[in-house]
Amino acid sequence: MRQAGRYLPEYRELRAQAGDFLTTCLTPEMAVEITLQPIRRFAFDAAILFSDILVLPHALGQSVRFEEGTGPILKALTRASDIDDLAVRGFIDRLAPVYEAVRRLRADLPAQTTLIGFAGAPWTVASYMIEGRSSKDFAKAKAWAYRDPVSFQRLIDLLIETTADHLICQAEAGAEALQLFDSWAGVWPEGALRRWCLDPARAIRERVRAACPDVPMIAFPRGVGLLYETFAETSGAEGLSLDTTVPLVWARDHVQTKVTVQGNLDPIALLAGGEAQREETARILDTLAAKPFIFNLGHGILPETPIVHVQTLVDHVRAWRAPA
Repeated sequence: MRQAGRYLPEYRELRAQAGDFLTTCLTPEMAVEITLQPIRRFAFDAAILFSDILVLPHALGQSVRFEEGTGPILKALTRASDIDDLAVRGFIDRLAPVYEAVRRLRADLPAQTTLIGFAGAPWTVASYMIEGRSSKDFAKAKAWAYRDPVSFQRLIDLLIETTADHLICQAEAGAEALQLFDSWAGVWPEGALRRWCLDPARAIRERVRAACPDVPMIAFPRGVGLLYETFAETSGAEGLSLDTTVPLVWARDHVQTKVTVQGNLDPIALLAGGEAQREETARILDTLAAKPFIFNLGHGILPETPIVHVQTLVDHVRAWRAPA
């Protein structure tokens, strides 16, 4: 569950002490503690590193800050020459605190708990870099890609290279699996989606596999609908995270036959709890758990989610047995 600490009081207490969100991500002691908090409570099968996809633009020299109640604010790229101003040289050194956190986590986690590293996919990260914040329509970023695909390709290629290096460094520091989040993949029509989302995911997977052949990757092309099957066939990822809208039987028959699937409980069902949570959890397990499958949410957990609902979910999943 990405951002798994957000609903915990101990997370909120630590964040209040830390102040700036980016400082929290780039302080190994804090990142380690926040990553471990949900593991201590629930003994999840895996821990996902506490970080953020926007540490990469920050390391590339773009101004990034997080405002409470607003989210990330970046100094937006507005023209092709801005790409040349990005500080590619030395960006790995500026991300050294992330890799230090990974090393400490691998030493502190129980041996049976998998440590997952992650990064944002090039399109999703590029959208923040150009829009300067979250967006409803991504008009600035998409218009740039349509009007000047050559310079937009330069930005995507730069992000392919740096994202792959970022993931490789996490794997070398001790991450045993990697996840690539393309949260806004679903805003593109098919042709552009293949160019700006699928092709970069495949290129990153190839680079990471060449350096770390034993580290599997999970891709999350949120909102791509029927193209989940194409991602399963051609992205090179060993796993795919399913968003909440993906039909389960279709996923079982068209995606799970090719890769491990992960997902896809609606975070609102977990927030609501009760019978709705139990029914949705059972439906997912009964449909997908007989084949390679990781139970998870279909997107990030909501901060207001009651802790008891998470514990109920964990107990339900661990008690599940295939129907006779």
